[in-house]
Amino acid sequence: MKVLYIYCHPLPESFHAALREQALAGMREAGHTVDLMDLYAENFDPVLTTEGRRHYHETPSNREGLEEPIERLQQAEALVVQFPTWCFGPPAMLKGFFDRVLMPGVAFDISDPTNVRPMLTNIRKIVGIVTYGRPRYMALYMADPPRKIIRRYLKWFTKGARTEYYALYHLNVASDNARKRFLSRVRTSMAAL
Repeated sequence: MKVLYIYCHPLPESFHAALREQALAGMREAGHTVDLMDLYAENFDPVLTTEGRRHYHETPSNREGLEEPIERLQQAEALVVQFPTWCFGPPAMLKGFFDRVLMPGVAFDISDPTNVRPMLTNIRKIVGIVTYGRPRYMALYMADPPRKIIRRYLKWFTKGARTEYYALYHLNVASDNARKRFLSRVRTSMAAL
């Protein structure tokens, strides 16, 4: 399976970097082709400019400057999105990626505004790998937006891809054993992708 792995964390020495390596190792073991899109390392510009917003609905000119990430997204059969939860949402870098790339003519067809249709039907599976600094009950109290982004929002664009969600809550106080178990769970799950 061709997997687009969208990674969003700025620190190369972070727990997320270790998590990414385990996920990639699991996918390599299973023989998947992985396209790693590291938003920070690739200097993705998350800012939807005034001109970008002004021409947002104008396909195909709205793709200007975004041709490469769009092509990578359209070639994928599976999408893995890994990120930390900040302020009970994804980092601004990832939110900006969604704002700029999941647009008309790429992720959805609005030629008939009364019947908007998903266009990322090439994607059959979506996986979220997410950490939280707070306990699960706090995420639930806040309605757990990251989970909904993976399991509902992204899924809609694909017309019903299967979704999986792996979360480590309360990372800031997680024991070494809890972190190791999560690393192992992610590697095993990605090997079974």
